[in-house]
Amino acid sequence: MNYYSIFLSLLFLPGYSFTQPTNPIIPAPVQFEQINAAPVELSTNSILYYPPNFEKQAGYLREQILQQTGLTLSLRTLVPSQKAPWIGIVLKYDTTAINKNEMYQLKVSGNVVLIKARDIRGFVNATQTLLQLIPLSKKLTIKVPAVNITDYPLFSYRGMHLDVVRHLFPLSYIKKYIDYLTFHKFNTFHWHLTDDQGWRFESNTYPALNKVGSWRDSTLIGHFFDKPIRYDGKRYGGYYTKAEIKEVIEYAAIRGITIIPELDIPGHSRATIAAYPQMSTKPDTAWNVAITWGMFNRQNNVLVPNDFTFTFLKTIFKELGDLFPSAYIHIGGDECSHLWWKQDSLTQRFIRHNHLKNETGLQTYMVGYVTAQLKLFNKKVIGWHEIAEDGLDTSTLIMNWADDKKALEVAKKGFRIIMTPAKPFYFNNYQSKDPNDSLANGGYNPLDAVYNYPIIPDAVQKAKLANQIIGAQGDVWTEYIATTTKVDYIIFPRMTALSENLWSKTKNYPDFLRRLEQFMIPRYQLWNSSYFKAYRVWTKEK
Repeated sequence: MNYYSIFLSLLFLPGYSFTQPTNPIIPAPVQFEQINAAPVELSTNSILYYPPNFEKQAGYLREQILQQTGLTLSLRTLVPSQKAPWIGIVLKYDTTAINKNEMYQLKVSGNVVLIKARDIRGFVNATQTLLQLIPLSKKLTIKVPAVNITDYPLFSYRGMHLDVVRHLFPLSYIKKYIDYLTFHKFNTFHWHLTDDQGWRFESNTYPALNKVGSWRDSTLIGHFFDKPIRYDGKRYGGYYTKAEIKEVIEYAAIRGITIIPELDIPGHSRATIAAYPQMSTKPDTAWNVAITWGMFNRQNNVLVPNDFTFTFLKTIFKELGDLFPSAYIHIGGDECSHLWWKQDSLTQRFIRHNHLKNETGLQTYMVGYVTAQLKLFNKKVIGWHEIAEDGLDTSTLIMNWADDKKALEVAKKGFRIIMTPAKPFYFNNYQSKDPNDSLANGGYNPLDAVYNYPIIPDAVQKAKLANQIIGAQGDVWTEYIATTTKVDYIIFPRMTALSENLWSKTKNYPDFLRRLEQFMIPRYQLWNSSYFKAYRVWTKEK
């Protein structure tokens, strides 16, 4: 008997009292109440009613129940004038009881599982909760415990990032990754598509980005700090076609996931200048796509401020913006080495001609140029914290991968912030100190550190700038992550912990571990996903 069977059998014992500590849901909902009533039974005779504008979400729920239990429900449009009695699942559009974005109510009683929401994410969030209430096994009849749940998120931005540049993953896994986000009630997928080691989306206007920039001649073997450094000598690369990207965008939209693409400029551009050397500070040089990691101040990877570059930026971001429907485009802006600009006479002339203070001013100028171009296409900018300089439009969203001190500094400048500090939200960092654990970038981010990290730092709270923090994100940089199995290993269970940190106002780590072990780990197994098992051994104190 699995954990779900035990849970359900306990529920229906005479006199059993369902109290808050037995809540199975991750992330923990705002309100979870057992109703003193018999469970609702779903069978092949049950109907899934839905409002016309949420037909795709109804189809998604039907598909998920079928995959999890083997039960096929009939679909039927919910007519506004139609009243109870219903038998089955009812998705009801409601703007009165539901007064927050992404909010839902789920009431299971009598013969009905009633879900109320007012937006796609509300219905999808309710779906994930319902899936956690029903068995993880094939059943002809499903018993859903009688409960009353009201739920909504603590933060408006809840994201996960995936770098597909250092290592490229198949389209099927990108969809699976989006499914992971959906189940955990995240709402944003940050897709890191360009960097020094490759260019990963199809461009019609600049074909050399794919013919040249999408391929590197070799890849580092072992760790960056190993001596001697070794390479495998194998050509590596590829990219996602526009048709594939559109397929992923549609897949994500049904699940309420916004995809924010990242095209990193003006640094981290080695693959770009390999394809088009005229955008480098040394246009007569034949540049290679980077075959190693750690480029900052070591290898030239910056764009030069000339006419070709600015035309490129205008055109390529228009091409990217036309492809992705998200309101925001991520432009990177991190780790932009000023060394190569300092050494280039044409760049120095540009700085003087435009009355820029220094290379930092040039970086802000280039970021501002892209920001202005994106505004013409009704798009806004997200960038890493290095771009948060005076003179930049404060409508720009800032991702802070540094510490709490940097968060306070950026907040004081008037920017809204997404917290993604390397410590503890870089999931490519080690989750143990076991020397036999697989390679990681460095640092140590155990599960409890992810769960307990205060997303709004104390200093920001004290400065009365808490409203500047709109959420957080877990990042996955893939220098040492070559397979989908390892992606799963490094994100689970830390992604699960982050989901509750972002969603739930009240947190209880021991109870989280209980729910993780009883209800979530069986789901990792259902997904055929690997995960780190020694999370109780390795903690913040070790």
